[in-house]
Amino acid sequence: MDLPDDLRKTPPVHTWNPQRPSPMPSHRYRPAHERVAVPLADADRTWPSRRIERAPLWVPVDLRDGNQALSEPMDPVRKHKLFDLLVAMGYKEIEIGYPSASRADFDFVRRLATSGAVPDDVTTVVFTPARRELIERTFASVEGLPHTVVHLYTATAPVWRDVVLGRSRAEVHALIREAATDILRLAERRPDADIRFQFSPEVFNLTEPDFVLEICNGLTELWDASPDRPVIHNLPATVETATPNVYADQIEYLHRHLDRRDRVILSVHPHNDRGTGVACAELAVLAGAQRVEGCLFGNGERTGNVDLVTLALNLHTQGVDPMVDFSDIDAVREVVEHCNRLPVPVRHPYAGDLVHTAFSGTHQDAISKGFAEHARRAAEQGVSERELPWSVPYLPIDPADIGRSYEAVIRVNSQSGKGGIVYLLEQGYGIDLPRGMRPEFAKTVQRATDDSGREASAEELWELFRTTYLDTGTGGAVAVPWWETREVAPGEHESVCDIAVDGGPPARFKGAGNGPVAAFTAALAEAGIEVAVLSYFEHSTATGQGSPAVAYVECRIGPAVLWGAGQDTSVLTASVRAVLSAVNRAHQERR
Repeated sequence: MDLPDDLRKTPPVHTWNPQRPSPMPSHRYRPAHERVAVPLADADRTWPSRRIERAPLWVPVDLRDGNQALSEPMDPVRKHKLFDLLVAMGYKEIEIGYPSASRADFDFVRRLATSGAVPDDVTTVVFTPARRELIERTFASVEGLPHTVVHLYTATAPVWRDVVLGRSRAEVHALIREAATDILRLAERRPDADIRFQFSPEVFNLTEPDFVLEICNGLTELWDASPDRPVIHNLPATVETATPNVYADQIEYLHRHLDRRDRVILSVHPHNDRGTGVACAELAVLAGAQRVEGCLFGNGERTGNVDLVTLALNLHTQGVDPMVDFSDIDAVREVVEHCNRLPVPVRHPYAGDLVHTAFSGTHQDAISKGFAEHARRAAEQGVSERELPWSVPYLPIDPADIGRSYEAVIRVNSQSGKGGIVYLLEQGYGIDLPRGMRPEFAKTVQRATDDSGREASAEELWELFRTTYLDTGTGGAVAVPWWETREVAPGEHESVCDIAVDGGPPARFKGAGNGPVAAFTAALAEAGIEVAVLSYFEHSTATGQGSPAVAYVECRIGPAVLWGAGQDTSVLTASVRAVLSAVNRAHQERR
């Protein structure tokens, strides 16, 4: 991309940072602090030193705000399926639609109202703009619902007042006041109904704080907020325009200055235009917000609403009960993907297919060791691994907490190291490679994955191990069709073998040593095959009598040092095959 000469010649700010100005017209945009004042003195700011110790009231808006953001809106069956999921997960306040916006939304609200599908402990929320006929239709839709919040909204920010509404501050305030009076009048006609009120100054984060206070305090008084019937003031970051700390300052300012604060539920509705919706919501809760609106997996207009899944599980990882159930994250994701017709990305926090998966060798090694240490500490303390406090490198959450298995935690490709290979073989096949053998087999795996350009499954790793080691112990240039080993005296063994080389006829050889393997290698030496066993390991691959054993030997064969492995229900047979595996691998390499 060509740059003007004056930009190309601009010297860097620091010698260690050679970046130059880009050709992008950044000068066209005003920073947030020039667009709206935040009159919160540094001395008054308390949110940076606070921590979240309790989950806020979550309000999923998937059925309204999220549904509006779909290229193909949900049909009634999908909407009902999603509503049932939200109830089953434990959400107690659910926004169910914008009944005055379309026949589909109105009919869905009526369906919930007349079918008995709404539990008595669940409050439904309906959305309405500040227009009398639409407010009346909204009230008509909620007849029969056990508990309802009527949510009034109007855009209040200067650009929206000037460009969209064409009204002054006073005119916008009058519009809101008139609509709020209509809501109060219609609610008073239903004295037996449980109807509460909510107001959202749309684009709150770009609205003058004094104007927001003026409107909200007026509505708190008009709607006669009380501790048992609090008013909800919802402050949306409708279009994210600043860093999350600015939003936190705005929320704390309102939190400190709202009238009848103990009779107001302070709510937030962050969007994700800057990609920091989750951070905005978390800092807003630190700053005094008690209620958070969002969508499962962050669906919503443009870059979406704040993601309630990430927010809830972030609390879980801090030891705070999120008060909603994500113990089967894949079932939740399946319903949401079906209803939204949108996939959840594989790297989506907590829920994506690959978020608990490590391909990198260093990550795999740390995770594998972490699992082993976790199991060791649980056994040492006499508790189950699910009870023990979680502390495994690279995994901020135990995948089992959200219904994930450990099978997909470590996966192997050309970027992986020996730790991941060892973990998959051990978990899937009971193969515990000796530490010295691991680099050798890792090179074999890397060659295979480099050639294919894709990851290797546990089954493919087992197949590589089998063909590399086990098969060469039962067939190759050196064959032993018959052998016998016996202890002729304490600490003295004798091995008699029929040995065939390169397809020739077998000949019988005898050797002696201080153990069966030493006697066998002595017989090989008599046949002209010099083998020095440098190390030996063996283990069972399962529990119980008759379970297969695997033997591993590190051998010097001429100038080469190679590993071999053998498997059999007899440890002695597995050992003989392991030596033959190393011998035949050496023959292969020489060729």
